[in-house]
Amino acid sequence: MEFAVEHRVEQDVTVVKVTGELDVFSSPRLREKLLDVIDTGPVRLVVDLSDVTFLDSTGLGVLVGIYHRLRARNGTMSFVGANDRVRRVFHVTQLTKIFVLYDDLDEALAAERGVTR
Repeated sequence: MEFAVEHRVEQDVTVVKVTGELDVFSSPRLREKLLDVIDTGPVRLVVDLSDVTFLDSTGLGVLVGIYHRLRARNGTMSFVGANDRVRRVFHVTQLTKIFVLYDDLDEALAAERGVTR
């Protein structure tokens, strides 16, 4: 599966769909795309990981960096659709303490829209 990043805005939430392996080779492309997205769109972000087959520490580093940029702008970031392998990476690294992982996009969007600033 080739790496790809797409995004769309649903009301006041940006949904970013990531496809493929998120590793040392693809992470710079993800970082560039996410920076473009948060500079031009809503600062509430839901990252759809349902088509991510692999996630390494470089990919996690990009996500954490984007999270800190969003927080500095009173933004939010959550995740949806992580498979067991990807979800395990979040748990092992204890990133579930700062990131919320939802099973369903509608649930994530509802939660993001319910956030008060």
